[in-house]
Amino acid sequence: MENPFSTYLFFKPYNVLSQFSKEHEDHVTLADFIDVEKDVYPVGRLDRDSEGLLLLTNDKSLVNRILHPSAKKQKTYIVQIEGAVDDQALKPLRSGIELRIKKKQFVSQPATVKILDPIPALPERNPPVRFRKTVPTSWVEISITEGKNRQVRKMFAAIDYPVLRLIRTRISEYSLGDLKPGELLKV
Repeated sequence: MENPFSTYLFFKPYNVLSQFSKEHEDHVTLADFIDVEKDVYPVGRLDRDSEGLLLLTNDKSLVNRILHPSAKKQKTYIVQIEGAVDDQALKPLRSGIELRIKKKQFVSQPATVKILDPIPALPERNPPVRFRKTVPTSWVEISITEGKNRQVRKMFAAIDYPVLRLIRTRISEYSLGDLKPGELLKV
């Protein structure tokens, strides 16, 4: 029997909203890149200034399996941060860190974090991240099992390493693979 549902992987580019409708005429949305069935929607969100894997589906049971907090599905990100980071600085992220999200105090679940060396091969961002000769940057991979509003950015800010670029590469068993910004793949 054929699967009655549609599921897609999309590489959301920088400065694109994770929605199909425009709230302002200058907004760039998913509709500017892809044409899918009307009942297909993103599973979760990526902020306008974040890039990477966006899962879209009309399968409500898949949405629940991915998003329900009890599922603890892992989401993995490659993050460029300002400053030269070392393992000691990342330690609070591995044990859970106190954050303020939507005016409420919150302690994150422990994250899996590792410094990436060499720098991963990634597509260029448009516009590029600002470059400053006097300020080094580091690349880190982080996996979390939550998805609070701007959580990864807030986690790195809490340890004094502002995020310059954030790319989601994996949601549970779904991976960005070889997709390029703006590309869609039916799975």
